Amino acid sequence: MSFLLALSDLHIGYPENREIVDRIRPRTPSDWLLVPGDISEKVADIEWALGLLASRFEKVVWAPGNHDLWTHPADPDPLRGVERYERLVKSCRELGVVTPEDQYPTWTGPEGPVVVAPMLLLYDYTFRMPGVDTKEEALRRAHAAGVVCTDEVVLHPDPYPTIDAWCAARLEETERRLAELPPGTATVLVNHYPLVRDPTFVLRYPEFAIWCGTAGTADWHVRFNARAVVYGHLHIPRTTWYDGVRFEEVSLGYPREWSPRAAPPGVLRQILPSPAA
Repeated sequence: MSFLLALSDLHIGYPENREIVDRIRPRTPSDWLLVPGDISEKVADIEWALGLLASRFEKVVWAPGNHDLWTHPADPDPLRGVERYERLVKSCRELGVVTPEDQYPTWTGPEGPVVVAPMLLLYDYTFRMPGVDTKEEALRRAHAAGVVCTDEVVLHPDPYPTIDAWCAARLEETERRLAELPPGTATVLVNHYPLVRDPTFVLRYPEFAIWCGTAGTADWHVRFNARAVVYGHLHIPRTTWYDGVRFEEVSLGYPREWSPRAAPPGVLRQILPSPAA
């Protein structure tokens, strides 16, 4: 038997996390690994981690996170926005890693065939607090609460004027590609952010939700026949269900987050075959 496994938010800038990634192994030689973003803020680190994992798993599928797309002062690579993303896609192709720009691979293991669709969708500030109608007001509320994502400083949308404009372009392109799949095609949707708003309701600081996805994907798990939706970003690993579809938050997260937990860190989440099976 082979397994479709997942782990995101590796954050290997932390030595403890880098050691965990170095220990990751497949269960069988034919296992696939999904990595929904936030490997590192540095291109060299991202290449190291994906190269290591690609040497161990039959197939690695990557969807970028916001940290991967940052132009961080500590990274000698100065590329911004789409150019940085394209630089990472080029590296992935050289390593044999599947990206959102490649043909979606088909998992033919247990419970297959299933099309695995990695996505870059970003966010558009539509996961707002109740009673907040605009992006501007949502940002004012967040600033007033002292809850501001670092993206506002180091995640650049170039050549788009704003992150939400980049998000709109990604939504249009990705929706088109998914709609072109043959009717009835089963999918596993892989994105750094949750496709629905509900997982953000447990955030300690609800103002942060505006940096956590887009309302534009609220029905994609149903429209595109998802067997599972795999995401990270929230650093709240858990399984939830929406409209009968399993959502898996698969973050490793920061050492300060995983160290108090009873479960050992870095355990790969089983996506297929379904754990209940």
